[in-house]
Amino acid sequence: MPQILLLEDEPAIADTLLYALRSEGFEVTHVTLARDALAAFAQQPPDLAILDVGVPDGNGFDVCRAIRKTSELPIVFLTARSEEIDRVLGLELGADDYVSKPFSPREVCARVKAILRRTANGKAAEQGAALPLAGAAALRLDEPAQRIACGGGYLALTRYEYLLLATLLRRPGRIFSRAELMDLVWADAPDTLDRTVDAHIKLLRAKLRERGLSPDLIQTHRNMGYSIQLEIRT
Repeated sequence: MPQILLLEDEPAIADTLLYALRSEGFEVTHVTLARDALAAFAQQPPDLAILDVGVPDGNGFDVCRAIRKTSELPIVFLTARSEEIDRVLGLELGADDYVSKPFSPREVCARVKAILRRTANGKAAEQGAALPLAGAAALRLDEPAQRIACGGGYLALTRYEYLLLATLLRRPGRIFSRAELMDLVWADAPDTLDRTVDAHIKLLRAKLRERGLSPDLIQTHRNMGYSIQLEIRT
């Protein structure tokens, strides 16, 4: 049974999330302070953490930084703040998703399930065979399952990482401008700024490097945008 760590100091929100998550079969440890979240993580690392950005004794970003020193634990941020800088900071710290209040508890549960599936697939991929192909041919887009195969398993991607990489893979070699990628990938988040694209590209390149692929697979075209290459020559 997946273990969830929930850091949330607002009782009404916490109670709603606890009910929704437990109804879906998750075991949830609920804390209201950043120090208690770190203590709970140290005592028994969960399978995923849901962190409120603003809590009385600190913030979720600091908790994420501390966790990231020793763990790649999947992390979802909850926040009442909608500033773009907060979203970008959360993603650059290694968050898997970012949910702004108010939100649907059912949607949060669905995102948690999707992240845990991707994480499990990513761990399985680490045991996969060496990649025989280079460039975009080394990746296979599985649209019905919304995942991307890499070697013997699947890349562990967040929601927007998947949508961004899938967009590039559908048209290898085509240059997409930031504006086009915003329209195609962040259609449900119109307030997001185009620098979010750059942050996600950086994260994708790091994940490709971890799987033995060249980060140059995703190419930057100055003043134009990004593309994914059919072949990487060395």
